Amino acid sequence: MIIRDKNGRYHTPTEGLTADELEAEAAGLITKRWRRGKTVQSPADTKHFFALRLADKKSEVFACLFLDTRHRILEYNEMFHGTINEASVHPREIVRRALELNAAVVILAHNHPSGSTEPSRADIALTTRLKSALDLIDVRVLDHIVVGAGETLSFAEIHLI
Repeated sequence: MIIRDKNGRYHTPTEGLTADELEAEAAGLITKRWRRGKTVQSPADTKHFFALRLADKKSEVFACLFLDTRHRILEYNEMFHGTINEASVHPREIVRRALELNAAVVILAHNHPSGSTEPSRADIALTTRLKSALDLIDVRVLDHIVVGAGETLSFAEIHLI
């Protein structure tokens, strides 16, 4: 897209921006696109969203995207922050937040700072535990996304959910 500034010059909106300014602009666009009330359309979009949010993190972050019954966003929340290879995740905190938001669906995600998207046994066990806890309050776990270096993995796509 080319725009015309107040001086009559034509340029792209990002021309002349520093890397930090460009990153801030991108974060603003992501926030607008993934705002409260927006309907989550596809697994590919969800994977892209989590990749943009979690790929550059230097330590492990466990996040949740809480949705209503029509898959509209209620809230994105980085719930737990850990070390370079693990984050302590407390199911009761995710259940509590789901109840506070009156969520019907949750999409789980975390990053692997190592770059690999291969789910560990601990990742699979945690997903099962969270699914069981959320099932008790009728909140469905739609997916668990693992973000690595330049790629993402969906538990739903490989039939782990």
